Amino acid sequence: MSTRGIMFLKQWIANNVPENATADVISIDELTHKLIADAKAIGIKRVEIDEDVDSLYRTILDAILRFGPGLTE
Repeated sequence: MSTRGIMFLKQWIANNVPENATADVISIDELTHKLIADAKAIGIKRVEIDEDVDSLYRTILDAILRFGPGLTE
């Protein structure tokens, strides 16, 4: 993953996963689409985020389940 891509992903999760985020398919899918749109809006290509991430869906799900909303590590 590019440094820019990983930094964006971590910051995006911290800023965009709401406190009441649920681990259901629809919520995670919506967050995934928002992440991709927000990255594109600032000129970050999806490939910069996808290089070392098996799945953006699973990455967001893991963030919700492991760290809770707003936390990245």
